[in-house]
Amino acid sequence: MRPPARKANPHRVAGARAQPSAAFSLPLRVYYQDTDSGGVVFHGNYLHFFERARTEWLRALGFDVRTLAAQDGLLFIVREVRVNYMRPAFVDDLLTATVELEHLGRAQFTLGQRVLRDEELLVQGSINLACVTTDGLKPVRVPPRVHAVLQAALGHEVTQEEEA
Repeated sequence: MRPPARKANPHRVAGARAQPSAAFSLPLRVYYQDTDSGGVVFHGNYLHFFERARTEWLRALGFDVRTLAAQDGLLFIVREVRVNYMRPAFVDDLLTATVELEHLGRAQFTLGQRVLRDEELLVQGSINLACVTTDGLKPVRVPPRVHAVLQAALGHEVTQEEEA
């Protein structure tokens, strides 16, 4: 007798493996502070991993977030987050957090982000960021020099190797 056929899980990426990508990547080590008492990464900490990767991605593109705030008077704030958790990470795992620009608008952009252990996809998310002023947090267009670099990133993502 054969076991019953499994229904496809709509939240699972086929094979639970990441596909090769030109996305920016940042290696991360899981520390005890990232985990619960059982050594499993707390679900909210993946957002921290995403944030670190986004900040380094912007730096690799030539934009420091403190400089953008101080000199340009702008911030990129999270407007929307969607996250799918596929597999857990554990204390001392070496992970990779990736960033890939998916959509660029006048005053906002959307990033696809992933956390992987080797080639295994653990978490994937879609993060929409809005450009706002530091004074009052009012929506504003992404400055032309930043927009031009982001537009170029739509065709080719920056890797750490290219950054060095």
